[in-house]
Amino acid sequence: MALQCGIIGIQSSGKTTLFNSLSGIKAETQAFADKINIGIIKVPDQRLYELEKYQKTEKIVHATVNLVDIPGLAKGSSNNENVRKFLNEIRNSDAFIHVVRCFENPLVPHPEGSIDPVRDVENIELELQARDIESIEKKIQRLEKIAKSGNKEAKLQIDKLLELKEKLENFESIRSIELHEMAKEAIQDLFLLTAKPVLYVANVDSNSVINGNKYSQSLETYLRQKGYNVLLLSAQFEAEVAELEDEADRKMFLEDAGLSEPAVNRLLQAAYHMLNLRTFFTVGPKEIRAWTIKQGMTAPQAAGVIHSDLERGFIRAEVMKYHDFVTFGSEAACKEKGKFYIEGKNYIVQDGDILHIRFNV
Repeated sequence: MALQCGIIGIQSSGKTTLFNSLSGIKAETQAFADKINIGIIKVPDQRLYELEKYQKTEKIVHATVNLVDIPGLAKGSSNNENVRKFLNEIRNSDAFIHVVRCFENPLVPHPEGSIDPVRDVENIELELQARDIESIEKKIQRLEKIAKSGNKEAKLQIDKLLELKEKLENFESIRSIELHEMAKEAIQDLFLLTAKPVLYVANVDSNSVINGNKYSQSLETYLRQKGYNVLLLSAQFEAEVAELEDEADRKMFLEDAGLSEPAVNRLLQAAYHMLNLRTFFTVGPKEIRAWTIKQGMTAPQAAGVIHSDLERGFIRAEVMKYHDFVTFGSEAACKEKGKFYIEGKNYIVQDGDILHIRFNV
């Protein structure tokens, strides 16, 4: 269950620089790039290396995130056919990372001629709303043909879609609207852009990574009033950290800036939290692996993330807690201390659980 995040932002916001620091890919960062960048990145999780201390293994496998970086948007750009194609590429994303420019750089001119993060956020949201209106209008046209034959459900869906269209035209986004079941059903196949959860990133200059600056502060004030959190980072600084191959050099570079870890680690953790994702582990001599599940998944559903046969033939799950395993040091010790649990089909898997699935197909 790899998470997919679409990275969006205005031209020259630094989003591709951030994409590069996350993915290790050297994508083109110039303005008006005309291609989509795709990367697969490992989700940082120190627990994997702690587990290895007690269970020697041939390899460690991190959970992954798929990143899709589309070219920068601009006011009115959703009418451009290429931009429409780019936006379609991120419709299947689970969430958006919206990189907002909060830095000055005369060598990288802002497409609007001035730095104004609030204006930029509003312009991007307008472009996404415009595309969603178009998607809803097309579905209404399809449903009208069905409704003419007397299909009552089609008529109900049209009514709900017209309500949502009106809200979008009044500059409301779908994620901010409490949707009834019929409305959810009406839009479930549209993958509306403004329905996606958004993680806002204030991209500041390297000197502002701790306290931010006037631009990031104005952005935070604006977004917090709307119920959104903002993550502060410098994409340029993160790219410089990513360039360092030696771990000791990275640590020193971060400490000199007053940081304990790269901000991109916090970004990925924030994305997980926003989507209510959790991690469980499988531990053995062949591999120690992190698996991603939705909060509230049962043991059989978690088993299905590993392989569909495990869910279909699920018998039971043998469970240890991460904290217990690293505290007592082995499966045998966990059993001795009464910290080895046998769980059935109704067990809700918790973050950090170590699972061994018993199954029969």
